[in-house]
Formats: sequence, structure tokens, C-alpha cells
Amino acid sequence: MDGNGRWARRQGLPRIAGHKAGVNNIRRAIEAFARAHVPTLTLYAFSTENWSRPDEEVQGLLGILQEVVHQEVQEMHRQGVRMLHLGRLDRLHPRVQREIREGVEMTRNNTRITVCFAFDYGGRAEILEAVRRIVADGVPAQTIDEGVLGRYLYTAGLPDPDLVVRTGGEMRLSNFLLWQTAYAEYYSTSTFWPDFDAAEVDKALSAYAQRERRFGGVVEGNGKAARLSQEPER
Repeated sequence: MDGNGRWARRQGLPRIAGHKAGVNNIRRAIEAFARAHVPTLTLYAFSTENWSRPDEEVQGLLGILQEVVHQEVQEMHRQGVRMLHLGRLDRLHPRVQREIREGVEMTRNNTRITVCFAFDYGGRAEILEAVRRIVADGVPAQTIDEGVLGRYLYTAGLPDPDLVVRTGGEMRLSNFLLWQTAYAEYYSTSTFWPDFDAAEVDKALSAYAQRERRFGGVVEGNGKAARLSQEPER
């Protein structure tokens, strides 16, 4: 969800005001994707690298997180949203950890859309943690395959992403779901996240609909891709 700071600068506002505007856009974006029948949406809110930002900004972001968790979970539940958290919890305030866990439990049976909030998340850290847990569980080396590793990731049980949307004109993955996005389509827009509305969602999904997905294979006569390897079961 990029471009909050630049959006604020254009408005003559401090960066934290841009982050607040970005948070205020979350509900609108979720609703737009839900109306488009997207079953799973992941919002990359705070990376493991974001801790290196100025302390004032980090504390402001954490404060906004607390407000969102406290105020928005009930509304998401009413809207049929299933909420999940991807990333570490241990560096957050214990009250926030508790409210996140309670929100996940409260919404676990909702089916309209699954929304994953990646907060204190990093793709490399996720893979390293999965490997450490595999070793700690004593999994025999000869039995470790993509399916086994997938079951140790934060996203266990979730489908791999079909589309990565990058706002603010950015053109890199920035440590986002590195394992899971191996064959995802990529879409970048210059629109800053606070302005990413339903019309922008439609543009992204329309662009995705035009893509020819091959998954490392070749396109057959029927226009479908022939995969070179079977996707692992999760």
C-alpha cells in the first residue's frame, strides 16, 4: 500500500497524515475487491524493514494499527470478512496482540472475503522461520518438498496469489510473499494508495484479465497453459 507519504506531501501534510488516509482507504478497498468476488486479499501494511524508519513515524504507524484493530474488526465481522494476520506478533504491544488474535478468532467462519493483514512481515524472514520450524520438528530431509515448506509458511492453507498490485508507481516486490508469488502476475499503478478506489481496482483486475498465464509452460492450441510441473498440494 505505497504512496501514503508522497500523497501527504502533495497535500502539504505530514507523512503520518498520509498513513491515516491510507488506513481510511482500507475498508473501501476491501469492499471493492469483495464486490469483484476476489476470494483472498492480502494488504502489506508494515514490513520487517519498516522498523528502521524514524522512530516518530514508526510509533505513529503502531498507534494507527491499534486504532484500526480496536475500531474496525467488529465492522469487518459484520461485513462477512475473514481476517488473518501474516507476520510476527511478538514485537507488538500485548494488548494489540490479544485484539488481533481475538479478531482472527471472531471472523474465522466468515466467507465473503478473506483479508490477510501482513504486519511486521517479511518474505525472507517467513522462509527462514519456516526452515527453522521444519528443523525443530525433526522432519526428515528426504521428505521435504514444496508442499512441506508451504505448510510451515504463514500462508499455510491459503492459495498462492494470482495478482500483485503495487501502488505509487513502485516496480519491485519489496520482500512481499517471495515464495508464494513465484508465478503471480504483476500490476503497477502510479496512483497513491489513499486514492486507490473502486475504479482503480477495476483497472487492475481488467489488466489481469488480459494476461496469458503460462506457469513456465507453453500455450496449447486451446489457449490454455500447459504446466511443466504440478503445483504442490497445501
